[in-house]
Amino acid sequence: MEKHMWKPYLIGIVFTEAVGGLSGWLTRDGTKAYMATVEQPPLSPPGIVFPIVWAVLFALMGFGAARIYSAQASRARTHGLLLFLVQLAFNFFWSIIFFNLQNFGFALIWLIILWLLILWMIFSFRKVDSLAAWLQIPYLLWVTFAAYLNFGVWILN
Repeated sequence: MEKHMWKPYLIGIVFTEAVGGLSGWLTRDGTKAYMATVEQPPLSPPGIVFPIVWAVLFALMGFGAARIYSAQASRARTHGLLLFLVQLAFNFFWSIIFFNLQNFGFALIWLIILWLLILWMIFSFRKVDSLAAWLQIPYLLWVTFAAYLNFGVWILN
């Protein structure tokens, strides 16, 4: 058994959390302006909920990606990791589009693409490691809820 099997998990989680943290840092001013000026739809949670939920989701994403990375090399593994990186990039830029640019219609289209990428990633992960795939379900559900919120903000503003 390999001596440092935990390293891919640590790297996966830290990398994914860092992407989320950088996105949050880059959108901090836009988020403040959003919270002060934008009308929000019903069921909008308090602002404190978002960083907590995203921290958990990014950890699950990173852990799942590490499981895929740790699997035996294969075409499915490579495809899963590529999808992971693409959806993570889409996730990163959605915050900038939504909060900094406040382009809510385009952000909704971007979010729908992100949702499809997450679903594709789940199916891709499932071919390699079913637990890694299941760990992404909360992420898909949260992005579904985010799409409702994004749509509501777009309609109300």
